Amino acid sequence: MTRLADYFVVVGYDSEKTGSVEGSGKIIQRFPRKDWDDAPFPQGIELFCQPAGWQLSTERKQPTYFVVVLTDIDSDRHYCACLTFHEAEINLQGCKRDEIGEEEDTGLIQPAQVFAPKSLVLVSQLDYPEIFKACLGLIYTVYVDSLNVNLENVITNLFTCLVPVAGGSQKLFSLGAGDRQLIQTPLYDGLPVTSTSVALLFQQLGIQQVFSLFCAVLTENKIIFHSTSHQRLGEASRALESLIFPLKYSYPYIPILPARLLEVLSSPTPFIIGVHSMFHSEIHELLDVIIADLDGGTIKIPECIHLSQLPEPLLHQTQEALSLVIHPDLEVADYAFPPVRTAPSNLRMLDKEVRAVFLRLFAQLFQGYRSCLQLIRIHPEPVIHFHKAAFLGQRGLVENDFLTKVLDGMAFAGFVSERGPPYRSCDLFDDLVAFDVERIKSEEGIPPKMLKHIRELAEQLYKNENPNPHMAFQKVPKPTEGSHMRVHVPSFPKINEDKVETLLQESLAKHLNSPPAVRVEKKCIVPAGPSVVSIMDRMGSIFNSARRLEVVRNCISYIFEYKVLETEKTLPAALRALKGRVARQCLIEELSLHVQQNRAILDHQQFDYIVRMINCALQDCSASEEYYVAATLLPLTTAFYRKLAIGVNQFAYTCVQDHHVWANQQFWEATFYNDVQSQIRALYLTSRNENFLSNFKQKDKDPLPTEQEKRVMDLAAEQLRLWPTLHKEKQQELEKGEENTVFSQAIHYAQLMVYLLVPLDTSKNKLLRNAATGDWESGSNSFVTNSIAGSVAESYDTESGFEDAENNDVANAVIRFIMRFIDKVCTESGVTQDHIKNLHCMIPGIVAMHIETLEAVHRESRRLPPIQKPKILRPALLPGEEFVGEGLRVVLDSDGREEASGGPLGGPHILPAEGALFLTTYRIIFKGTPHDPLVGEQTIVRSFPIASMTKEKKISIQIQLQQNTQEGLQIRSSTFQIIKVAFDEEVNSEMVEIFKKHMVRFRYPQSIFTTFAFAAGQNAPQIILPKQKEKNTSFRTLSKNIVRSAKKAGKMTIGRQSTVKKKPVVLTIDERGNRSGWNEEDEVSASDDGELPTSSTLKASEKSTMEQLVERACFRDYQRLGLGTIGAGSSRSKTEHFRITAANRMYLLCRSYPGLLVVPQPVPDSSLQKVARCYRHNRLPVVCWKHSKTKAVLLRSGGFHGKGVVGLFKSPNPHSAAPTSTESSSSIEQEKYLQALLNAVPSLSKMNGCNTPTGHPNIMLSPVLGYRDKLFTHSQQKSTVKGRVFNQGMWASLRSSSRFNAQFSTTDVGARLAGKESPVTAGCDNSLQNQLLKRQAALYLFGEKSQLRGFKLDLALNCELIPVDYCDVRQVKASFKKLMRACAPSRVSNDTDMTLYRLLGESEWLLQIHRILQLAVVIAELLESGSSVMVSLEDGMDITTQIVSLAQLLCDPFYRTLEGFKILIEKEWLSFGHKFSQRSNLTPNSQGSGFAPVFLQFLDCVHQIHHQYPMEFEFNQYYLKFLAYHYVSNRYKTFLLDSDYERIEHGILFEDKIDKQSKRGICIWECIDRIHKKGPVFFSYMYSPEEGEKYILRPCINISALKKWDYYIGETLSSGPSYEWDMVSAKTGASEELEQMDGSVPQTHRKVVWPCYDNVSKVQPDAITKLLEEIGRLENELNQSLEQWKPIWDRVKVSHKEEVIPEPTRVASSLMASNVQSFQRRSMLHLADSGIGENDRNTTTSPSNGVNTRRAATLYNQFSSKDVENRSFEGVLYKRGALLKGWKPRWFVLDITKHQLRYYDNGEDTNPRGFIDLAEVESVLPASSTLGAPKHSNERAFFDLKTNKRVYNFCAQDAQIAQQWMDKIQNCISDA
Repeated sequence: MTRLADYFVVVGYDSEKTGSVEGSGKIIQRFPRKDWDDAPFPQGIELFCQPAGWQLSTERKQPTYFVVVLTDIDSDRHYCACLTFHEAEINLQGCKRDEIGEEEDTGLIQPAQVFAPKSLVLVSQLDYPEIFKACLGLIYTVYVDSLNVNLENVITNLFTCLVPVAGGSQKLFSLGAGDRQLIQTPLYDGLPVTSTSVALLFQQLGIQQVFSLFCAVLTENKIIFHSTSHQRLGEASRALESLIFPLKYSYPYIPILPARLLEVLSSPTPFIIGVHSMFHSEIHELLDVIIADLDGGTIKIPECIHLSQLPEPLLHQTQEALSLVIHPDLEVADYAFPPVRTAPSNLRMLDKEVRAVFLRLFAQLFQGYRSCLQLIRIHPEPVIHFHKAAFLGQRGLVENDFLTKVLDGMAFAGFVSERGPPYRSCDLFDDLVAFDVERIKSEEGIPPKMLKHIRELAEQLYKNENPNPHMAFQKVPKPTEGSHMRVHVPSFPKINEDKVETLLQESLAKHLNSPPAVRVEKKCIVPAGPSVVSIMDRMGSIFNSARRLEVVRNCISYIFEYKVLETEKTLPAALRALKGRVARQCLIEELSLHVQQNRAILDHQQFDYIVRMINCALQDCSASEEYYVAATLLPLTTAFYRKLAIGVNQFAYTCVQDHHVWANQQFWEATFYNDVQSQIRALYLTSRNENFLSNFKQKDKDPLPTEQEKRVMDLAAEQLRLWPTLHKEKQQELEKGEENTVFSQAIHYAQLMVYLLVPLDTSKNKLLRNAATGDWESGSNSFVTNSIAGSVAESYDTESGFEDAENNDVANAVIRFIMRFIDKVCTESGVTQDHIKNLHCMIPGIVAMHIETLEAVHRESRRLPPIQKPKILRPALLPGEEFVGEGLRVVLDSDGREEASGGPLGGPHILPAEGALFLTTYRIIFKGTPHDPLVGEQTIVRSFPIASMTKEKKISIQIQLQQNTQEGLQIRSSTFQIIKVAFDEEVNSEMVEIFKKHMVRFRYPQSIFTTFAFAAGQNAPQIILPKQKEKNTSFRTLSKNIVRSAKKAGKMTIGRQSTVKKKPVVLTIDERGNRSGWNEEDEVSASDDGELPTSSTLKASEKSTMEQLVERACFRDYQRLGLGTIGAGSSRSKTEHFRITAANRMYLLCRSYPGLLVVPQPVPDSSLQKVARCYRHNRLPVVCWKHSKTKAVLLRSGGFHGKGVVGLFKSPNPHSAAPTSTESSSSIEQEKYLQALLNAVPSLSKMNGCNTPTGHPNIMLSPVLGYRDKLFTHSQQKSTVKGRVFNQGMWASLRSSSRFNAQFSTTDVGARLAGKESPVTAGCDNSLQNQLLKRQAALYLFGEKSQLRGFKLDLALNCELIPVDYCDVRQVKASFKKLMRACAPSRVSNDTDMTLYRLLGESEWLLQIHRILQLAVVIAELLESGSSVMVSLEDGMDITTQIVSLAQLLCDPFYRTLEGFKILIEKEWLSFGHKFSQRSNLTPNSQGSGFAPVFLQFLDCVHQIHHQYPMEFEFNQYYLKFLAYHYVSNRYKTFLLDSDYERIEHGILFEDKIDKQSKRGICIWECIDRIHKKGPVFFSYMYSPEEGEKYILRPCINISALKKWDYYIGETLSSGPSYEWDMVSAKTGASEELEQMDGSVPQTHRKVVWPCYDNVSKVQPDAITKLLEEIGRLENELNQSLEQWKPIWDRVKVSHKEEVIPEPTRVASSLMASNVQSFQRRSMLHLADSGIGENDRNTTTSPSNGVNTRRAATLYNQFSSKDVENRSFEGVLYKRGALLKGWKPRWFVLDITKHQLRYYDNGEDTNPRGFIDLAEVESVLPASSTLGAPKHSNERAFFDLKTNKRVYNFCAQDAQIAQQWMDKIQNCISDA
């Protein structure tokens, strides 16, 4: 029984503080005046009575009522019911009248003008808001209606009315004012009483919003309600708190917060607070608070808050149930004939139905929670621990964020403390979670049954609040309606305090004599309910099949039966089976059977097997079960041992220490409490009556406890029931027994922890060092009081006497860890402080003795004979490759690529593999064999070039193969390989460090001549590398160094030539340049100001240099494109707009440019130096390609320096400014140069088909948000000519300045930009601006947005600026790192959502590919439409090179051939100075800059285009992979250094053709040509280029159309990467020899192909490659000379072009030769890349493989019967090359069919180097000998072939052969 009210308070306005800005209130009277002993008077009531502040009013207001909740320091709540009304403020009436200014006093009483609030407050510990409202209303009625009732009696009766707390009883009482009131107590005190507050909350906010608030409360977030109604705030807070029942909210709970306490909202702790809406602006500034607007029906969740959601399927089920309850008509809303609507639930019943839904939710969420309770102590009070890890694991919710936060919260800690004891009073939730969970689960998806159960629960909740349906008659007088508006109402009377005190004392004296009515609490045994089950009905794991369990049992049986052979066979399968949880349980059960009396001695082999299986079980267990597995294995590790020597035994725990579970304090706590519970059970089990359960009345549904946990709880319940009846001595005895039990268990666990934490080798203590020691206590799994004396352990370190021990650091670390554990568990378990201090003194001694014991064990274990290990296999080496030291024995562990370790769908377990790690001068190689003997005798090879290594780091690996290989190394390569190895115990740390030092030394060689490209049996040239030069080094000194270095290398001749004297050859350089002569005093002379001294003639000593320059790919391509000639004068056409200048032949103009450049013809060489200053790295604009049809040119340069380009766009007259300084002079020359470019590029008005332009869009490149098919947008509105940048997103696209409104795709961008679209609407002005807008620009300049921002375009210039956003090198590096982690992950991700495609998308690699292709496609379209393009981005070396190369590839079919692609790379990437060494980190200087795969991105772009247009490329995908692999391998010299200048400086660019022995280094193009001649390795059989109108390629560049390159994810473990041609050929030959030698054994042709092991394209070649191999085999059998593959293929193509074969399947190549459009769509046949394509031992297949021997022979005869290429006459002729070239022998073929004179390098070549069209030949005449003719040649053996383009000079072997050639050619001309 308790009082109805504790205090009655009258609070009024404080008129004495009227001077302050805000009014305040004061307590006028309070009753009683003295505080109750059990209920102190709450402070601050005057603040809460008026939450919005005490404010005066000019009118009377309606009385208001609300309830405020105050919480005292003891967490007890006080409910303050406030009834507020307004009365006249007497002290302020006169002031108000003076303000109004009455003129005269009439003598009448004027009505009041100012009103002040006054509050009647009732304070109680009970929550009866309606009763309080009636009581306060009664007092107000007595006052306002002046009833003849004594207020003192009414107030006294409030205190003397006693109310039962719970039990469902009714209490009738009266306050003595003619009232009759009834109090109805609830049945259960623990169940919340809500009336209608929950239903109102759902009506205000809705289901989803309330559900979000529900999750926010459980996950301890801050919540604020705001409304204009204080009553609504209180009801909403009450409702939200009641929804989380059975949990109780333990944080600040303030339903109504006063204005003066708003700073509480900044509290760091969670809370539920209600605030009036007038403070809306202040609360919305809070960033970490969830705000719910009750009036508006919305909630606001800040972005910084991640709101965890309920786990599925509970979330969906709860939302569905709420919808059924709140919206019952929703289910039948669509019915044509809905059923008769039943009467809807009233608001009170709806409130209970909603609460029933949440009760069901908690019952499902906490199902089986009692089975995870661990009983630590029973007496004097129960101490219970909750095993959180076991609960989450068994529920299958380890990764669920919501439930983890709930279990970690204070509310659940209170839940365990309140509901954990097994003997207490029970309520509705206890029955629900124990008996009805299965029913709830069975009713899922059945709405009628679900609703029925919900309504049953709602009835019980309703009955709890209204246990008596027949309510007694109540009568409470109410005030007269409108009484508050009366004009003259007296003030609230002052109550006689003395009278109240007297009446109260009299009443208390009466009650003191009567005995208080005490309700006896009914206690019972709490039903345990079902055990924990998974929240999802998951299927059993594939690893837990009966067969796998049988494998584990058999393996253990073989171990203990000494069957070594059977054990070796079954052990790998048993280790794989241990990945399943059931298999690990099976292992524990089987091992326990072989332990007798806690000991089991084993021999060495058995010990190794058992330890390996235990390690595997500990390694594979997940976080959800590691406590169970480790806890059950813990006693086994102390049971199994082996005898090392007399008195020296090694236990299994010394070999299983390297698992992080042993350093996890939560594990030790949970295991300790579990064992303590067992000991407590054993303590009471002896005195327990076996039939004690019969003394308790349990429900029929409660099953008899059979499990150990239930029996422990039953024992505890019995003890708790008997406890009050025991004598004090017996109680003390029981307490002491329990305390001693816990103490003894603590000693035992201290010993166990010493066993597992002290390492066998104390020099390797990495377990505790890696553990987060600072988080030991914060990560505790306990809900009991935290440990005291956090630093107690430190105080005993110095007292132990072991601080000077040799292994002091190891011992101290272990001691501190154990002491913290002891402090925590002993304090929570109630162990006395004396026992705790004894433990602290005991632990250091235990540790010291164990370390001493382990020293002997460690010493003896090292004397054991080593386990027999597999033989180390040495890998095959390339020519010139050498080993660096011996191989290190390692285990190659599996990485994140699961294919090699079985994969998700099973397969052979190739990895882990045992072998050795080798370091050579070229590669890092692992070679070994799989550990799994069931895989077979396979060889595993994983290697990559050491130059491609990007990262190496030291790691720790736990491998299931052997327990002593933990120290490891992880090495990554830019070739997308990862080597992750664990070193064997025989490999010490010193050997590892030496290996790493050698690895770094070969990764970053000091000179390029120490790289493997120059190591193939050659001596490095003794060249002195130039030192780093200062910025102001003169050109004279630089030139001398170049010449001196080049002469020493023997590669080039510059300046004077002292050895060979030749006649000078006159060469005109530039007829317009200054004709100043060369300075003859120096070898190379340059003027001091940097200008090149040009000359009209070139000396004979410089001929060699020029000859070598014109042999470069740049010049050959310039000639092919017709970009002008070097010579001037009569040989130059007057119509040429460009010329080839040799101004950079000494690389003084620009070091990163080639020696020959294409510039506008009018620009003299003398001005190029000044122009170059305006660009980064002097990379001035030069022409690199010209369109053959439109004559549009593509130019490239570095980015602008800014000042040099501004003048061009300022003024229409670029020649008006006069130079005033060197800078202004450069600016003027820059303007002249750009003007010359504009004059030289073709004008659209001169071209056919382009003279009717209809639009001239001002194209801008800017980022946009949507990129799918909306990349290029235009609008048809007028705009200014200024370039504008639209910053709208991340991806780049083309956008005009709001001129055109038609959207179009990338396939016709050029046509749109060229104006080939609908005419512009009429009505435009005829001004110059509109005329310019209607024509296409002649030159588009792609520049950086930051440089072109603010530039004004001169209307007189036919030029357009296009600002570009592009990915810089830093972004490329970051993207590449993510790409490598996605394609070659180091470990398997636990997150199933992080798939390869997800990671690939997050890397943004394909997004960068999309951007590059987008720019290239746009430029190609512009060039095709006739506009020239100049690309000036960054330094002109990275993104510029990518874009111009791809644009040329799209436009020019020549670059899509093998020869053309080679020239493209040589020209744009090598000659134009892409920094291969710097971007690939090939030098020590670039070691820290990071790997930037710019060239790899280009190859990936080519791969994307090749994938969409396979018939347009002569080379296949393997060719691109070959280049991608070897451009970082350092095997070839081609990609070394950063420019031609550096290659000349090192003497590796130009080679002496005469002295072949002096050739240094290997060129990749020579290797490719040699491989290509031998077989179709790089050739694409689908090559059938389109000709005619479709000239350029237009690939689809949407990200959805881009494919991942299999180069990133493919590997070949059988032989290593398939890009080392020499090694693959050697392996193939060796395998064939082995097959030929072993002919006696019948071999099957069946072979299992493993994608990650075999080279699939080699093992399973395509049909055409197979046919070519069969032809070669038949030629061998017929003893015929082997014919190369290319002539055979060419004849097949010719024959199928001439013949029409009705059967499309007659020959596989017929599909290739026909040029059908459907081929382009790849809809008929797809042939894989030929790959390596060499003969293999698997290629000699039987007819079952698809090739019949007779068919192949017929096919061969068909090929051999053809004539050979229609060769009419052939032989060797010496041909003189173009200008400055010498005489060279060539094999010439006269073809009368094609009217061609073709020439080859030799007679065996099939690809001609060139041809002369005889239709262009004008005459064939004898000629005379010229300078440089071949030695010993006849003077009459010379003849000239004159065409309409040039004159060709030939020399035959003698005069007769020369005459034959002239006759044959003349006859061919005549016949034509």
